[in-house]
Amino acid sequence: MSEAYVVELATQLMWTAAMLAAPILLTALLVGLAVSLFQGLTSLQDQTLSFVPKIIGVGIALVISANWMVQNLVNFTRNSFELLPGMLG
Repeated sequence: MSEAYVVELATQLMWTAAMLAAPILLTALLVGLAVSLFQGLTSLQDQTLSFVPKIIGVGIALVISANWMVQNLVNFTRNSFELLPGMLG
C-alpha cells in the first residue's frame, strides 16, 4: 500500500463527508439566521423558537437531498472498492 493510495482515499473521504454535510449545515445556518433576525426584530427571547424551525428545516433538507446523498455514498464506496486491489497488491 503506497502513500498515494492512502492520500487519495483520505482526500475522497474528506471531500465526500463535506459534500454530504453541506446541505444540512447550510440549511441549519440559514434557518438559524432567519429565526435570529426575526427574534431580534420582534424582541422574542424564547429558546425553543430557534430549535423547532431548525429541526423542521433540517428534516426537509434531508428529505430533499436524500437521493443525492445516497448516490454520493454509493459512488464513494464503489471507488473505494475499485482502489482496494491496488492497495493490497
